[in-house]
Amino acid sequence: MPDDAAPMAELIEGRLDRLGLTPEDASRAAGLPPDFLDRLLAGKAPPPRGQRLVRLAEALATSVSYLVGLDPDTPPPLELLEEEQGSLGLLAGDEEALLRAYRRLDLPQKAALVLVVRSMAGPEPAPDLVAAKQLGRRKGPA
Repeated sequence: MPDDAAPMAELIEGRLDRLGLTPEDASRAAGLPPDFLDRLLAGKAPPPRGQRLVRLAEALATSVSYLVGLDPDTPPPLELLEEEQGSLGLLAGDEEALLRAYRRLDLPQKAALVLVVRSMAGPEPAPDLVAAKQLGRRKGPA
């Protein structure tokens, strides 16, 4: 378990017990994947940050300060309220999970998966059509 997850996990378990919530119910109320708190409590997920942490505190009817082990009247450190990489334009959590799973596949499995995903996503626009649309947008009135 990540070092900073153990104290938070204990506090979360206490809130779950006090509120009579299951980890799945609280995860869903916070807009997190249903198994998120189960994974966090098992030490298989890092503690949430940013808006995920704020929503979790709201779902558990407590404060971010309490969840991170501070006196409830003490404001939480700003770095805990910073968004995760996914919300900064980098890969989102689900994208990172897909990429990790993809990297574990062998070459024929990767090729098959790419075919399936492309068929699900539908046809891609022709490159020259995309370029023409972009040029059309850049042109001003003649």
